[in-house]
Amino acid sequence: MSLKLTVVIQKEDDWYVAKCIENGVASQGKTIECSISNLKEAIELYYEDAAPDATISPAFVTTLEVAI
Repeated sequence: MSLKLTVVIQKEDDWYVAKCIENGVASQGKTIECSISNLKEAIELYYEDAAPDATISPAFVTTLEVAI
């Protein structure tokens, strides 16, 4: 089984933090590629003992401009 999940990556100091929108699992790495690889491993462990909810649907991601 495979899932398509939505991931957000943000740079925090010297690390890239990758977070899955659908389940809240997060990981980090020194590079974007490393953070994604670490997140993939974390998600696989997250679902290791429990099947994912069949109702997971991809999130809609957009940007929003706000005047401040």
